[in-house]
Amino acid sequence: MTTDRERLSEYVETWQGAVDDVVALLRDLTDDEWSRPTDLPGWDVRAVAAHLAHLESELSGAEQVPVEVPELEHLTAPSGRHTEAGRVARESLENAELVDELERVAGVRAAELREHPPTDGSGTPPITPAGVSWDWDTLLRNRVVDVWMHEQDIRRALGRPGGMNRPAAAHTLRVLTAGFPYVVGKRVGPPEATTVVLDVTGLHPVHLAVEMSAEGRAVVTTSPVENPTVTLRMDAETYLVLAGGRASAENADVSVSGDPDLGRRLLANMALTR
Repeated sequence: MTTDRERLSEYVETWQGAVDDVVALLRDLTDDEWSRPTDLPGWDVRAVAAHLAHLESELSGAEQVPVEVPELEHLTAPSGRHTEAGRVARESLENAELVDELERVAGVRAAELREHPPTDGSGTPPITPAGVSWDWDTLLRNRVVDVWMHEQDIRRALGRPGGMNRPAAAHTLRVLTAGFPYVVGKRVGPPEATTVVLDVTGLHPVHLAVEMSAEGRAVVTTSPVENPTVTLRMDAETYLVLAGGRASAENADVSVSGDPDLGRRLLANMALTR
């Protein structure tokens, strides 16, 4: 059985690999590629790089420069102002300086996490993004997802696919598919005995079947589901774009069999993060 220390150490190693990959990608950009728009409203490639540098800097314990965040159309939640502040604070940096900062502060964090590895997943980290109430397990698990998803944002903006064979891709897929029962049960809430199957194909295939209980919960079942109410089938990149809130399902390459209305409602509520 995996201990907390082993699991958290694996998160750290996977996160470090994701950081190394995005740093290498950023160092390979041409000048004009930094201004390419991404799927994230209001953000180009440079804004994504600044965001990554900001969060890793904050988590490393480095002092953050206070800035005034302007009123922007894409800021629709209070947490967005904190995120945007990191970008604004780095507007004067050269592109290469952004990458240098990301690499440097991530290195500081990696050294600290290896010298003083967390051993209790439910323990409280000394610093979390914007002071959110996360334990060690949530913080380290989510850092992998954030870094890898943003690498993919950059890759889609540049038309440079890649990174799907990396440990961070498999990790992100596990984390986001674990939230699928929440989509079914809380976001959509179909009737009791409804069965939903999610089939994700590709390098990291996932087969997930859930059934609505009498208590209104979507329960994962390991038993074979015959004639499910609806089955959603797509490749991993499509699922991650939808679950990551990067695009709507209108033009997504998804196969829906069974109840088409339920399928549409599920796909419209897939986003678990942004």
